[in-house]
Amino acid sequence: MELEDMKAAWQALNQQLARQQALNTQLFVESRLDKVRHGLRPLIVGQWIQFAFGVVFMIWGIAFWVVRTDVLHWLVIGVLVQLFGMSMLLAAARNLHLIQQVDYAAPIVEIQQRLAALRAWRVKFEAPIFAAIGSFAWIPLLLMDIQQDAEPVSSKFDLLKEMPSLLPNLVLCGCASLVLVFIVYWLVRRVGYRRWLENNFAGKSVQRAEAMLEQIAQFKQE
Repeated sequence: MELEDMKAAWQALNQQLARQQALNTQLFVESRLDKVRHGLRPLIVGQWIQFAFGVVFMIWGIAFWVVRTDVLHWLVIGVLVQLFGMSMLLAAARNLHLIQQVDYAAPIVEIQQRLAALRAWRVKFEAPIFAAIGSFAWIPLLLMDIQQDAEPVSSKFDLLKEMPSLLPNLVLCGCASLVLVFIVYWLVRRVGYRRWLENNFAGKSVQRAEAMLEQIAQFKQE
């Protein structure tokens, strides 16, 4: 075999190896992106469930206060439950919007940026807000439930008039719950588990998706 024939053969072999490497890379990337897509599905399902609960609480709050507009404290409590439902609904909608913004055909860096935006929203805004809201949201829900259960027995029954100290005591419990949340948060950060806490706020679905994207990025660098 002449030298030129050997060079041509080597070039053809190199091109074939390059094509095979490109195909292997493409298959690896597609398989990992498919895992990212499927890995986010539990989060999507969870957000739709939260969305549904938000609608239920919102409708319950509206149905409660609409027929009690003549009693200020029940009107306020019903509106608070309505707002709580709206906050759940809007938070779920925000998460679903951020997930929908992930374009799996985009460069890996861009996908990582989209997931970083989702993580930042869940860690820096959603988790702290709902930690604060959750410390008090159970109070109007509890009061509404007791009041509605008692009304069929006595239409003139007013829980807060019958037990005037109940609401202040429940609010104190809510304040204590909020303080406890902040203490636990401070202690966790103090002992060096801030990243662990943020990962829990972000959720396992986001963590798995980030891990898959990191594998793709490392594979492409090698």
